[in-house]
Amino acid sequence: MQKIVANLWFDTQAEEAANFYVSVFGDGRIKEITHYGPDSPGPEGSVMTVAFELHGQQFVGINGGPLFPFTEAVSFEIRCKDQAEIDHYWDALVEGGQPGPCGWLKDRYGLSWQVVPTEWYEMFTDKDPTKVQRVTQAMLATQGKFDVAALRAAFEGVEQPA
Repeated sequence: MQKIVANLWFDTQAEEAANFYVSVFGDGRIKEITHYGPDSPGPEGSVMTVAFELHGQQFVGINGGPLFPFTEAVSFEIRCKDQAEIDHYWDALVEGGQPGPCGWLKDRYGLSWQVVPTEWYEMFTDKDPTKVQRVTQAMLATQGKFDVAALRAAFEGVEQPA
């Protein structure tokens, strides 16, 4: 059993969001749906919580009303093995949402995601400070989805055609 479970507060879209995330990530499932009963804070019979799983990670979506919208103060990072994975997750999650800088985006529900290549971590922790500086500058200049080839070129000091 997972010790720490992320709880996501939605207005009324917890079930819709959980189904969307399961479809985007592929390796996931809806585990349980609970409903508001009589004399509860939500409309009787409406969805209260949705327990779901993505790649083995447990989540709970709660329909708690509009009191607490998502902010960039909390985000989920998706570590991608290659450009194809970056393209898949970015394109699916940003649809109906909003792109941000440095591989960040907000999805259609306002939840923030970071879609990053796994090799970025290797580049960013390299022992050569010049390489790290170049890849950091390339990352900071990214307005939207990461381009793995461009990050790699910056890291290696290879000029990219304009």
